[in-house]
Amino acid sequence: MKASGTAIFPSMALVLALASAVMAPTSAVANDDVLRRTADPAQQVLQTVDYANTRYSRLDRINAGNVGQLQVAWTFSTGVLRGHEGSPLVVDGVMYVHTPFPNVVYALDLDNDGRILWKYEPQQDSDVAAIMCCDLVYRGLAYAQGLVFLHQADTTLVALDAKTGAVRWKVANGDPRKGETNTATVMPVKDKLIVGIAGAEFGARGHISAYNIADGTLAWRAYSTGPDAEILLDPQKTTELGKPVGPDSSLKSWEGDQWKIGGGAPWGWFAYDPALNLVYYGSANPGTWNPSQRPGDNKWAMTIFARDADTGMARWVYQMTPHDQWDYDGVNEMILTDQPVDGRMRKLLTHFDRNGFAYTLDRATGELLVAEKFEPGVNWATGVDMDETSPTYGRPILDPKYGTEAEGEDVTYSGICPAAIGAKNQQPGAFSPQTGLFYVPGSALCMDYEPFHVDYAAGQPYVGATLTMYPAPGGEGRTGRFIAWDNVKGRVVWQVPERFSVWSGALATAGGVVFYGTLEGYLKAVDARTGKELYRFRTPSGIVGNVMTYEHRGRQYVAVLSGVGGWAGIGLAAGLADPNAGSGAKDAYAALGSYTALGGQLTVFALPGGR
Repeated sequence: MKASGTAIFPSMALVLALASAVMAPTSAVANDDVLRRTADPAQQVLQTVDYANTRYSRLDRINAGNVGQLQVAWTFSTGVLRGHEGSPLVVDGVMYVHTPFPNVVYALDLDNDGRILWKYEPQQDSDVAAIMCCDLVYRGLAYAQGLVFLHQADTTLVALDAKTGAVRWKVANGDPRKGETNTATVMPVKDKLIVGIAGAEFGARGHISAYNIADGTLAWRAYSTGPDAEILLDPQKTTELGKPVGPDSSLKSWEGDQWKIGGGAPWGWFAYDPALNLVYYGSANPGTWNPSQRPGDNKWAMTIFARDADTGMARWVYQMTPHDQWDYDGVNEMILTDQPVDGRMRKLLTHFDRNGFAYTLDRATGELLVAEKFEPGVNWATGVDMDETSPTYGRPILDPKYGTEAEGEDVTYSGICPAAIGAKNQQPGAFSPQTGLFYVPGSALCMDYEPFHVDYAAGQPYVGATLTMYPAPGGEGRTGRFIAWDNVKGRVVWQVPERFSVWSGALATAGGVVFYGTLEGYLKAVDARTGKELYRFRTPSGIVGNVMTYEHRGRQYVAVLSGVGGWAGIGLAAGLADPNAGSGAKDAYAALGSYTALGGQLTVFALPGGR
């Protein structure tokens, strides 16, 4: 049944509904060190801020009343160009900063003007850069138990001693010769490190893995496609929308052995519920982009997974875009909240998908509560079937006009909204328990899509489509917006239009402020309740990084990496000239070069006078 009601937060207890599970015995349910440190808002040990992926800070020295006084406190050059995604970490007075490929790591002393304590520079084959989709980005480090974890572009997973930078252990998570690479962060859970992979555009078969933190040995691995035993899926116990998925659910949804090169790479974000002991994430597009070459639903690409952290077994799944025809990867973050629905508290999971729909599910059972468009121009589907008695319950209601296989290959299908880049891409949103609202960076782009036949060859592009992206109708040429979303009512509360897609991760704070960055390079602060702009500052390059905040010696700071890139900025970052280059992004963001240039800098802000 579709949810209704109003999210009400009567006390700050709900602020820590998940992150502060540290108050209970934790040795059996989560990583003690991570929970202890995420309960301290002065630090940040995960890219997601907490296990629940809320990107909410309880720091409030910087607030809606004084944020307009922010000044630059200090800066740091990373020495690397290309897209700077993710954010620094801060642990015990040390800031850990990462770069795009070649994935350099710096430890900076916050007591001594950011003096470099140590630097780790991986030795990677430069050929890896050629098989990385959509820029040479990396979304950042994670910390636990005295270790800093780096997942390199070449899929090498490295545990570094946080004090010295020495390598404790390292292991290869994939094989670049097969098109497998990495752009994502990792998540330490209990005694394991949860790790994904990228490479669906090269026919890589997606998998999520858990490595033992102590020595880097593989604990379990679960694929997105293939036999039940390799997906770690129980056909009778794993459910989709309350029903067992049944035997060979993936194999039956592919033609022949296409599943072996079926994509579904989990290159996005992870969330974790210590009480349920479940890890949540999404899988990416099936391979190839040409839907005519892979008849069927192509399970379990484009899917939300809930997996047992100890064994990797799938508890429940939900495929958002069966038989994807538009490259609407499902990897965007899963945000975990406890909120009232129809008068009772529910354990919720909220997900803003590239396909333009925002989904709210019960994260314990996988029950679908809300599925509504958060981008009004979405036209590939008119909605999601919410009739629980319907045989198509939970599936999108397609508009055949915007499918990409009706007339076969080498035909241009026009006017599809959103574009493959998505109504929202991987840049994470935030949730404030003060307002009960989600803050979502997004895009307003449409596309023309031309599929063509492509043959698979290991390590070679396996895309099978060209596309052109352009501003959505009615937006006066603007291609971005930043919105506040009610996940229970399924509606936009307020919105801020932006000239370009917002490619920066949001941060909400207890000071009633929400921060985000723009592709032109502005750090912006807006009022969490109204969206009114309170502050802006122009950094040296476009911001595709995620804003973070920390406290050091009683003073709160806000920090962001700037360095234009990512899919939206790939044309500028890589100097592309071909109009079709960058999977359609080059021309869609052609004007970006008039507003910013390449860079690689950390900018740290604070209030004047040591406040």
